[in-house]
Amino acid sequence: MVVDLGYGDAGKGTVVDWLCATRPVHTVVRFNGGAQAAHNVVLPDGRQHTFAQFGAGTFRPGVRTHLARQQVVDPLALAAEADHLASVGVPDALDRLTVDGEALLATPYHRAANRLREMARGAGRHGSCGLGVGESVRYGLAHPDEAPRVADCRDPELLRRRLTVLRDRLTAELGPLDAPPVADCLPAFTGFAARVTIVDRSYLAGVLRAGTCVFEGAQGVLLDEWHGFHPYTTWSTTTFANAEALLAEAGAAAGSAYRLGVLRTVTTRHGPGPLVTEDRALPLTDPRNPTNPWQGRFRFGHFDAVAHRYALAVAGGVDGLALTHLDVTRPDPARTDSARPALRLCRRYEDVDRLHPGPPGDLDRQAALTARLLRTRPVYDAPPTDWPAAVAEALAAPVVLTSHGPTAADKQEHGLPAPDPLPAPTGDLIRQQT
Repeated sequence: MVVDLGYGDAGKGTVVDWLCATRPVHTVVRFNGGAQAAHNVVLPDGRQHTFAQFGAGTFRPGVRTHLARQQVVDPLALAAEADHLASVGVPDALDRLTVDGEALLATPYHRAANRLREMARGAGRHGSCGLGVGESVRYGLAHPDEAPRVADCRDPELLRRRLTVLRDRLTAELGPLDAPPVADCLPAFTGFAARVTIVDRSYLAGVLRAGTCVFEGAQGVLLDEWHGFHPYTTWSTTTFANAEALLAEAGAAAGSAYRLGVLRTVTTRHGPGPLVTEDRALPLTDPRNPTNPWQGRFRFGHFDAVAHRYALAVAGGVDGLALTHLDVTRPDPARTDSARPALRLCRRYEDVDRLHPGPPGDLDRQAALTARLLRTRPVYDAPPTDWPAAVAEALAAPVVLTSHGPTAADKQEHGLPAPDPLPAPTGDLIRQQT
């Protein structure tokens, strides 16, 4: 199980790609978020893809993707992503895809409503990606029996009714939506149902028996819907909880999956909200995370051990850490005017040493915590000379994978165990005889 212990963008995609390159992975399971995910994978030959809904192991031949029911599925974005994968040498991505029929659909109406709400916030924007994922979850919570779901795409009349009701409700609430008529949407959604394999929740148990699975999380724990710094959060559970629920339903024993947390050597954030260690003097850029009109600029800060310890507590701990972007801790040979400013590590803030998680759902508490973080200031240690050792000590968790660049070849393993086969559920006599 791979989860980001920051605000996202720590390198989950490149870690999942490495896992699929070094282990016999059968399926990558996506268990939260939606088309707003941006997991960048670069191959040694220069090919690159930003994985949003497909698993980040898709470059590896034979590795499958399963979109679990907690994923919000956008068929239009999925088609565009499949087209790009085909253009970089992966023509069979859709053939290796299964989708849980219970998953919510993201539609052009959700996207239009999402953008209207975000624009109405003016200077108080939350940093939405503007792709309608949170709006799909919002509508699904308000209308659980009427929200469009993946399985509805196999029934054109049911889907037509649900899309019409959705459009009319959102129009009544927000005004005209910048979205096509329902009749124009239907062919794309029914075509999606004809092209992909739609399954029910019992499917995953068979996948787990078939081989090793990697559960690939989206976004970051510090953006979690209940434990993140409200209101600058996502409508998604970004911890291990969804993956653990899926494993339990499939009959896997508690603790049978390895919990891998991913972190950068710099703490980053895309969009507004707390970033206590932000330092605009850091001469860092990220070409795969440019400024965009919805989230704003990509922000850099020194390593925030206080925030990452909080993420660890929220997530229930990890078995190991993957530490990425170690290349930015080295001097920049392209800079002749001066050495790159030393990256520092923050173990405490001026007014606090540790942040403590509260009960899930207490958003007033989380908003108060946000206000506190926006006021506080970091206290720094001297720049580490051994970053993996310093991070392991600060977070009391072993660093089992380090990354000095974007490709799988830039990774180095430090005691990450090989996966053990999950035991078959009781009564699976066919598998036992085999």
